Amino acid sequence: MNQDYIKPDNWSIIEEGFDRESVKSSESLFSIGNGAMGQRANFEENYSGETFQGSYIAGIYYPDKTKVGWWKNGYPKYFAKVLNAPNWIGINIEINGEDFDLNTCIEVKNFRRELNMKEGWYHRSFQATLKNGTEVEVEIRRFLSLDLDEVGVINYEITPLNKDAKIIYKPYIDAGVTNEDANWEEKFWEPLDVKKSGNEAFVTAQTFKTHFKVTTFMQNTIYAKGEKQNLSPTSVDTIADKILFYYDVIVAKGEKSGIQKIGGYTVSLNHTDTISAAENVIQKALAKGYNQLLQDQIDAWAKIWEMSDITIDGDVKAQQGIRFNIFQLNQTYLGKDSRLNIGPKGFTGEKYGGSTYWDTEAYCIPFYMATKDQQVARNLLTYRYNQLDKAIENAEVNLGFKNGAALYPMVTMNGEECHNEWEITHEEIHRNGAIAFAIYNYHRFTGDYSYIPEKGLEVLIGIARFWHQRASFSKNKNQYMILGVTGPNEYENNINNNFYTNYIAKWCIDYAYEQIQKVSLEYPSDHKRIMEKVKLSETELQEWNKVAGNMYFPKSEEMGIYLQQDGFLDKELVPVKDLDRSQRPINQKWSWDRVLRSPYIKQADVLQCFYFFEDHFSKDELERNFDFYESFTVHESSLSPCVHSIQAALLDKMDMAYAFYLRTSRLDLDDYNKEVEEGCHITSMAGTWMSIVEGFGGMRVKNDALHFSPKIPKEWGGYSFKINFRNQILKIAVDHKETKLSLEGNKELTVYVNGTPVLVQPKN
Repeated sequence: MNQDYIKPDNWSIIEEGFDRESVKSSESLFSIGNGAMGQRANFEENYSGETFQGSYIAGIYYPDKTKVGWWKNGYPKYFAKVLNAPNWIGINIEINGEDFDLNTCIEVKNFRRELNMKEGWYHRSFQATLKNGTEVEVEIRRFLSLDLDEVGVINYEITPLNKDAKIIYKPYIDAGVTNEDANWEEKFWEPLDVKKSGNEAFVTAQTFKTHFKVTTFMQNTIYAKGEKQNLSPTSVDTIADKILFYYDVIVAKGEKSGIQKIGGYTVSLNHTDTISAAENVIQKALAKGYNQLLQDQIDAWAKIWEMSDITIDGDVKAQQGIRFNIFQLNQTYLGKDSRLNIGPKGFTGEKYGGSTYWDTEAYCIPFYMATKDQQVARNLLTYRYNQLDKAIENAEVNLGFKNGAALYPMVTMNGEECHNEWEITHEEIHRNGAIAFAIYNYHRFTGDYSYIPEKGLEVLIGIARFWHQRASFSKNKNQYMILGVTGPNEYENNINNNFYTNYIAKWCIDYAYEQIQKVSLEYPSDHKRIMEKVKLSETELQEWNKVAGNMYFPKSEEMGIYLQQDGFLDKELVPVKDLDRSQRPINQKWSWDRVLRSPYIKQADVLQCFYFFEDHFSKDELERNFDFYESFTVHESSLSPCVHSIQAALLDKMDMAYAFYLRTSRLDLDDYNKEVEEGCHITSMAGTWMSIVEGFGGMRVKNDALHFSPKIPKEWGGYSFKINFRNQILKIAVDHKETKLSLEGNKELTVYVNGTPVLVQPKN
């Protein structure tokens, strides 16, 4: 834990007291989003202190030129990144002739901000004394509408406390923005048009290179004494990429005035005429009005929470943590558009480029399958199917593979590889396996096989072809090997025979072969269509099986463990508990050379294999491998604590499971890795959900049935969650005495609890 200023609360994230040192962290933690766009918790008014400005639009990206010091064949030409979008929230304020800026105020007191997760809004309030002596009370509420997902709403109110005040509200929209992480300090937006009409304004700009066109809009309404004022701007400043309105208001001491600002984006991804679309959406928002928009927001979030909430009794920090994770996941992706995916930082920051990683398939799909309609998870699978041609091109052009072998990118926006580190881009190839596993996992959980003959089998064949060609035969060992890779543990590069990579490669080939046979028997027309398209021969299938049937897996017979890779036991095996705390985190304190030579593990690697393929191994095997590898794991990846929590719970190491749960659920709230100001760890938040449902709840799908083996941390009085299993909603409630099951559906469901079948009848 590196910070402890967030107040414990069951439903809200709360900060009290103005601390300049925590502004950037809070900008991440109090971020809002609605699946189509997102906004860091930047102040609306000008702030001259340290800040990280960030507004983001789903699907809008830029191919920033890769910045490396040398040239390598196959190196990605660019690093795609989510763009800092034009600023729609800006409302500069002038009070009695002085610019209002919390960084320069004489005093700021009673500062409080709240992210209300239950209702989906962000609120900020405080009292401030300006250098000119004027004291004001300020209250702001902001939300991004779930129903009108191109619309954001701000209600900004000011009350002079010690004297009358002339307040000038200066709302603006500005496309002259840059990214914090721009490689070449270049601008990404080309201004096209600025337009105003009454209290409405529109700035249209497009991205260089990718030519996404975005109209940023605003509509402003001034209020005083609780009533709408029919004011037009007293003046307007316009430049090529920015427009600013001035509204002059005289406010008596003790009276409240305010501005309601509707803003947001219309984009060429969805509209031919973005300006007309912006005008239309403004009218829809105005027709509803602020109060109705807020009520619609509350109602929409109530519907989300009805299905996705997890309750925890007796542990407020644990409860706050899981709800924060669930809230951010729903702010980031709602499954409406199969062109979109889930970036590791979502809409909270720019790190990792906002692109798609293997996190989606390995961690996020289980959450979306179980808490939403199965079509949402199917959309995530469709995203990868739609990019299969580019995965084939990536393997062929960058790596020299042939015959339709597909290597999905480590990082992508549109299917092209756009990561900027060689050892990740072309060595961390295990991500191919996660994509195949997600297809298997989707069928296992939903029972919907139709995706495989329709789309998934082509993906499986491309992936199997890659693994077949990537393996090489060792005459020395008389087995197939996979050399020169990086496993999930990115603290080792260019190693040979990473156990997880070899294992999932074999599994992918076996699974693809099984599905080809199944589709041939049960979906002959699809089989014929696919085989004609991919030109897969029986001879090639036999070659696949030869590789899969003779894959090498490094192992220590003496210790009874699988080796993370060849030579792992040759390292200086000093466990983490004996590592000086001053050396942590090692990725910030050590040279990369020292990290690579150390035994320290960034995240689950061998244990990732045990997580995916738990039923392939005995519990004793898991325990031996868990005890060995966890002792060398520094958990400096956000994806690490959740897997370890699940496995610790399975092994009845409940204190450890609970500690890992707290770490994953409060990773950002408590800033464990000293980096929350860069944004929140969105994809790992799905792992937090898994640590309760699969860890403490013990949920598994076996033989087409739900199984639970519930356990409960001693710190909790009880917990509950819901699962949408094959269009029936099952609620599981666990306390220290019993497990209760209830069902919302139209037919009975047999569920296994600790191996015993339980017939659950639907509620009347």
